[in-house]
Amino acid sequence: MPKPAIRAFETGDVDPGPEAVAALKHALETAGAVFIDEDALGAGVRLRFTARDVKQLRRLEGEGGAVGEDDV
Repeated sequence: MPKPAIRAFETGDVDPGPEAVAALKHALETAGAVFIDEDALGAGVRLRFTARDVKQLRRLEGEGGAVGEDDV
């Protein structure tokens, strides 16, 4: 899809059809996007963490310091 068509789709000006939406979703998932199904908080998209990212996060989480509650 050309960039102007994607922009028009994002703003709701154009419905490119189910095949184009499926192709766009597949391209985004291939690039690392994870689509989160809608629940009480709504739908969402986030980037998938690589194995290296997860390892780094676990290392950082394991470094000392006071344990506190996360109200996020």
